[in-house]
Amino acid sequence: MKRLIVSMLAGAMSLAVVQAWAADKVTLQLKWVAQGQFAGYFVAKDKGFYEEEGLDVEIKPGGPDVAPEQVIAGGGADVIVTWMAAGLSARDKGVPLVNIAQPFAKSGLELICPKDGPVKTEADFKGHTLGVWFFGNEYPFYAWMNKLGLPTEGGPDGVTVLKQSFDVQPLIQKQADCISVMTYNEYWQAIDAGFKPEDLVVFNYTELGNDLLEDGLYVLEDKLKDPAFEDKMVRFVRASMKGWHYAVENPEEAAGMVLDAGGQDENHQKRMVGEVAKLIGDGKLDPALYERTAKALLDQKIVTKEPEGAYTTAITDKALK
Repeated sequence: MKRLIVSMLAGAMSLAVVQAWAADKVTLQLKWVAQGQFAGYFVAKDKGFYEEEGLDVEIKPGGPDVAPEQVIAGGGADVIVTWMAAGLSARDKGVPLVNIAQPFAKSGLELICPKDGPVKTEADFKGHTLGVWFFGNEYPFYAWMNKLGLPTEGGPDGVTVLKQSFDVQPLIQKQADCISVMTYNEYWQAIDAGFKPEDLVVFNYTELGNDLLEDGLYVLEDKLKDPAFEDKMVRFVRASMKGWHYAVENPEEAAGMVLDAGGQDENHQKRMVGEVAKLIGDGKLDPALYERTAKALLDQKIVTKEPEGAYTTAITDKALK
């Protein structure tokens, strides 16, 4: 009997070893540090959704000095999370990125201003200082200013752009009249810093029709020519969206997984996952939103020519039936 049990245990261990050895490795580079913005991926890993698809996924956090587009171009990742404006800009500059899935269906970008300050409407922007993130996050703002016909070099008829840190200090220290925030992150930092919702004028990019597509999944175009890589991405996207749907339904549990992955401040992560959940779609790219994003970048001359082949539905068509 003992021999039978030992044999069964050895067999199970051997199977586990074989499964681990056979798992296809995937390296995912995030756009920013571990936080609720990426909850779906941490959930997919923690709940075993990737493992069920035969994948061994490494999730690499980003940061202020990490450009996902450069990481993948240098061979440091198989797939990255980035905003479409940054992806199309990189493609225009010779890094052939292709969008394979679009978990974020809506933008979380906003501009907020103190209600007791000089800016109440878009007409009040002239002559004032607006905080803007860079590293590829500035493109939606510049497209918006271009739409309004406002120069961004300062002066009484334009706006002065403050290269903003990834926090709300420029608002607290009155370095800018308005600053950039995400609905799921810095907006709540402002609230925690003492601002009340009724004390703020909020310009929501989506509500104003200025939203450009944000967190999507991108790979290098030539990799998709390999059927094995394409199959791997189908499985990766399927498991990732399963993770996202689980996170949307179970935000507190998902926040715990983010904390386990290195996220900071439990209450902030819970709130972030809850807000991010409002932006998540079915993972499929909306061609109309793609066209709007591409046109905005063309109009602003952020890209020099109309993008071709910048996205594919082949992965989501197979992964998300």
